[in-house]
Amino acid sequence: MKLTRITLAALRLSSTAVATNNILTADKFEADIRTEELQNVLWNLNKIARDNGGNRAFGEPGFRASLDFVLERAQKRFGDRFDTFVQPFNHTYDKTLRINVTGPAGEDVFVISPMYNPATPLPGGITAGLVDTPVDDERGSGCFAEQWDGVDATGKLALIKRGVCAVADKLKLAKEHGALGVILYNQEPGTSIAVPTLGAETIGQTVPVGIIPLEVGENWRARLASRADVVVTLLVDSISETRETWNIISETKQGDPNKVVMLGAHLDSVQKGAGINDDGSGVAALLEIMTALRRYDGFPHKIRFAWWGAEESGLVGSLYYTSHLSEAEADKIKYYFNYDMIGSPQPDFSIASNNNSGIGPELFEEYLVSQGVQVRHGGFDTGSDYVGFVNIGVPTIALHTGAGAPWDACYHQACDDLDNIHWEALTVNAKAAARALVRMAHSLEGVPPRQKTSLNLRTRRGVAESFAKWAAMAEEASHGHSCSHKGKKLRV
Repeated sequence: MKLTRITLAALRLSSTAVATNNILTADKFEADIRTEELQNVLWNLNKIARDNGGNRAFGEPGFRASLDFVLERAQKRFGDRFDTFVQPFNHTYDKTLRINVTGPAGEDVFVISPMYNPATPLPGGITAGLVDTPVDDERGSGCFAEQWDGVDATGKLALIKRGVCAVADKLKLAKEHGALGVILYNQEPGTSIAVPTLGAETIGQTVPVGIIPLEVGENWRARLASRADVVVTLLVDSISETRETWNIISETKQGDPNKVVMLGAHLDSVQKGAGINDDGSGVAALLEIMTALRRYDGFPHKIRFAWWGAEESGLVGSLYYTSHLSEAEADKIKYYFNYDMIGSPQPDFSIASNNNSGIGPELFEEYLVSQGVQVRHGGFDTGSDYVGFVNIGVPTIALHTGAGAPWDACYHQACDDLDNIHWEALTVNAKAAARALVRMAHSLEGVPPRQKTSLNLRTRRGVAESFAKWAAMAEEASHGHSCSHKGKKLRV
């Protein structure tokens, strides 16, 4: 028996549970997922961003409009088939209103700001000499105390290379060593620089930072090596305040409430762009699967959809949801599928799983390989909404197609728009998601039990206490897009 076929026993159970001629089958469900409908969803999300300042980010009007767009379908049009609620939560909103770096000759330098970047004194910013720091491309530069030995950063701006360790760690150490701020030069050439987040929990612990191109940073480093003084100005005008935001949770009215199969995608974008691949692609897949699912009966398990808020700010919505589940509620979730960036323009079809993912990887791989797709397998990192589910022991899997060049050079950029989607990749991934859901909707054979003795789970109190730690994990902002400029994980 192929894994994507439904067992006769499961079909008998379904047909006796609900007398109908429209039984959910994998072939029928796959045929319902069409490229033109996925395109329509993404056209609407792109328009929402265009009409609301260019983004759909947490705390911005574009996110609320995105929320209303999903609710119009889930709650209004499909209210007879789905129960939908909005889960509110608060988080620290941050926005850089202005950032400038002025070079030693008075030149304006291309610069971006991370999320939760502290402000410099205004209106003039910080003008100071640069001090170089050692480069360590293997472990990451400026993230370890011994890398600062012999560096006198007091009253200066520290010049640090970006790479394979957390930006926030660099800034904390710079502050400890007396730096007024940091000039962080990117680890890849050019100005397509992914925007990291420092995390709301770092407020008060870091110094202001401007992220500049590799070429500029290496030029300034060479001048410092020749014992020249390099004086630059960093200006950051930013705000931070608490704002309310929301998750959307929608589930089928039919199905056993004690056996829930769950699918999730994050609804927000970064502030810099519309987020059409990241993660409009996942949003579109879930909406079209929901749209198709309403036509069918005869599946014994309840199907739950989640559109997460504030993922780009630190996986906040999904972590809020999982950390507030009771033990009984967590036990009811038998499997979680995460869809984040599944339409990258140069797709690398990757499945993230662990030893508790059960049959999930086989379901994806069997279908994708049958469509001529080469599949990679990897483990979970700390960058997407599967983190909370993995940490409470729910069997979990994630599908993604790559973040950053060469897979998605527009990752976290303004160019992540309708031209930044590989439509065939998005369609085949959405169909793979649909077929896997059918299998789980009818049968949980091959699904392991929830791991209640997970390394990160001791008690429900332990989960709640871990919330802030998990939120900090968004520093690895590839969102489970376990892909990077150099390997399978985007480091920031």
